[in-house]
Amino acid sequence: MKKLKLMAMAIAVIAIAPAAMAQTPELQRGERLEKLQFPAATMELKGWTKFGNGKVYTLPVKAGQHVKIDFSTKSQFAFLSIFDLAAPDDEAIFGTDEDGQTFQTTVKQDATWLLRPYYSKASPRRGLGAPYSILVEPQAASAAPATPAPAPADDSKPSPLFPSRK
Repeated sequence: MKKLKLMAMAIAVIAIAPAAMAQTPELQRGERLEKLQFPAATMELKGWTKFGNGKVYTLPVKAGQHVKIDFSTKSQFAFLSIFDLAAPDDEAIFGTDEDGQTFQTTVKQDATWLLRPYYSKASPRRGLGAPYSILVEPQAASAAPATPAPAPADDSKPSPLFPSRK
């Protein structure tokens, strides 16, 4: 009986471990993790992209939530990448280096995102970092775009298909 309990616990741990590991970010040397909660109102995160010594943030999101994330900095070498920790690959779901400064989406499934501001190592630069600001804004559910009403027919002009009778 004791063996069965131990085996059941081992199977449970093995089954849960990959999910737990997928939610734990792999930090680079010197990074500090700050765990956030999804905000009810706009939340501003300010920091400095210190070379090898900056903050990264985890943000839990739920399916159906509408969110907008804005990244701003005065440096042309500072960027933000957003990763889905539940995704099997290491590809960013958004990056300001390619996708612009604003990420706006409706969350498809429950997940934890990793927000990683960074200072580009590949660019020629001066200094070891740059200040940044990240705005996390919950958005109201957007209404379906209204289809424009057709313009009223203008009977004063003759149609090329149906010339007016005189």
